[in-house]
Amino acid sequence: MDCPACGSSVTIEVGPERPLSTSLRDAVLGADEEERIEVTQDCWNYGWHETRELCVASIDTTAGDAAVIERAALVDEITDEVAAIDSVETLEETLAAIRRQRGTDSAMSDTDDDATE
Repeated sequence: MDCPACGSSVTIEVGPERPLSTSLRDAVLGADEEERIEVTQDCWNYGWHETRELCVASIDTTAGDAAVIERAALVDEITDEVAAIDSVETLEETLAAIRRQRGTDSAMSDTDDDATE
């Protein structure tokens, strides 16, 4: 990050209960839920200083579960595609198609359950 006042580089320190060498990345990835991380930025050329406090609201992990990671990526992709649609009519048709597909999928699942019993 650059100093908003003069444009030179700033130093970033993470604290207060961490070693000075702790990176922001390491502090965030090592944090627990509801933990607060204090981030201090200083420009030694201009004298600018800012302190921010981050609070970790929740932690969602998907490590080790390829199906969850793939599903999250697909949901993100679908969300991006839907967000790009301007036509309300197209959105309504898409929603109806999704609901029809889900209905078909659950009906197929019920049929499969009946066949195995």
